[in-house]
Amino acid sequence: MSSSDAIERVPTGISGFDQVASGGLPAGRSTLVTGTTGSGKTLFAVEFLAHGIRAADQAGVFVTFEETAPAIRRNARSMGKPIELWEREEKWTFLDASEDVEETSTVGDYDFSALVARIEHAVRRTGATRVVLDSIGAILTRFSDAGNIRQELFRIASSLERIGVTSVLTAERTAEHDGVSRLGVEEFVLNNVIILRNVLRHEQRRRTVEIVKFRGAAHRTGEWLFAIDPQEGIVVLPLAFLGTRARASRTRVSSGNAELDEMCGGGFYRDAIALLSGSSGSGKTLAGLHFATAALDAQERCLFYTFDETREQLVRNAAGWGLDLDAMEETGLLRVVSEYPEESSMEDHFIRLRRNVTDFEPRRIVIDTLSALERITTSRALLDFLVALGAVLRPREITALLTSAAGPRLAPSLTPDLAVEIASLADITILLRDFEHGGEVRRAIAVVQARGTAHDHRIRQVDIDGLGMHIGEPLHGASRALFATPLVPEQPQRPAEPR
Repeated sequence: MSSSDAIERVPTGISGFDQVASGGLPAGRSTLVTGTTGSGKTLFAVEFLAHGIRAADQAGVFVTFEETAPAIRRNARSMGKPIELWEREEKWTFLDASEDVEETSTVGDYDFSALVARIEHAVRRTGATRVVLDSIGAILTRFSDAGNIRQELFRIASSLERIGVTSVLTAERTAEHDGVSRLGVEEFVLNNVIILRNVLRHEQRRRTVEIVKFRGAAHRTGEWLFAIDPQEGIVVLPLAFLGTRARASRTRVSSGNAELDEMCGGGFYRDAIALLSGSSGSGKTLAGLHFATAALDAQERCLFYTFDETREQLVRNAAGWGLDLDAMEETGLLRVVSEYPEESSMEDHFIRLRRNVTDFEPRRIVIDTLSALERITTSRALLDFLVALGAVLRPREITALLTSAAGPRLAPSLTPDLAVEIASLADITILLRDFEHGGEVRRAIAVVQARGTAHDHRIRQVDIDGLGMHIGEPLHGASRALFATPLVPEQPQRPAEPR
């Protein structure tokens, strides 16, 4: 299809969705949005009309068959959408068809002719270009057979397109992965079909949106995670396709440790994501604190996220290395955020993290540790979280240090396949762990990869004292020091004691 033949798009304004939809909903057509109870169908419809008013001064008509107009106004108000104001300005028009539904339950099949006439009158009067019918299933279930359903649904869709509006029709589903619509007819009549899912897996809700079809119009395929945020409404992620950059930074920043900078070929690139994997107590949090301190030394803002400790524990532990986190925060250059993973879903954690990035505008970020998040989600969702995180950080050239309790070459905490995939997303992979040698516990560090730069391939010894982390000389005399069961050279046999 040539660019001149491309179907015009109408943006929904839903965060991340228009990128999945390659620009928005096809203009002048009807789109079916299906989902089970609580999946976000009405919210999708509300945001579609609200964006038209706010961004393009386009009036809208909202036809409700079940939920009352006062309830929709109240719910929208909590998300910052002043429907009452828009109604007074004749930008938003409610058509209440709920009484029609009640009459149909006793009379029989429903005639859409009168409803279409009401919609057309409201469109002509206000100049509306967007129309919502929520939920069309309330009427369709009253029809006696599938043939009538197809005929009436086709009639209303054709009428809406003839009027020249872009419309959203919501409908229910009875199961998350069993058919597209409740009646099994709607998706064949309409040109565009979107499914919202709200699946319970491993005692956690996972919301996804899928564009089943945009007839004759390009769109991205597959299921895309989304969350419902009290402030932003529907937020679709991951946003990997938003992460395109015109250039890659050549500027270096310090890790906060001169020896580690040397091992990495001169520090981290400004837009790099560094993954530091290590066993418990090996120094991951300390490395993150050094990284944050380097940011303040460079007069840069740093956002420090901890999922393993309370803020008070982090402040106490930092003080043990001579760092005053309270004083560092008072400079306005450091923001510490402490959250337990179990407080929210992965999607909600991502939304709050993204909001902190937007509000605080850091040049660096520390997340300590990713392994804590694995307690609340699946491996796939954690990987989606990291892809989405990269899409937020890289275009802004925010240097990131992510810590993990394991890596592809460490004793597994993360699943092996996930560990490999996570490492593949990082620009720099650093392994840090402790091991036993010669009857004492030692620590070792190695830079496994550093994209775009030469780096030190040697394993080096690490010491931690009251002043912080010190990286020493290359480690000799031990083998597999970065594995769970390091091998050490055999010690010479001592002569047997005489009897």
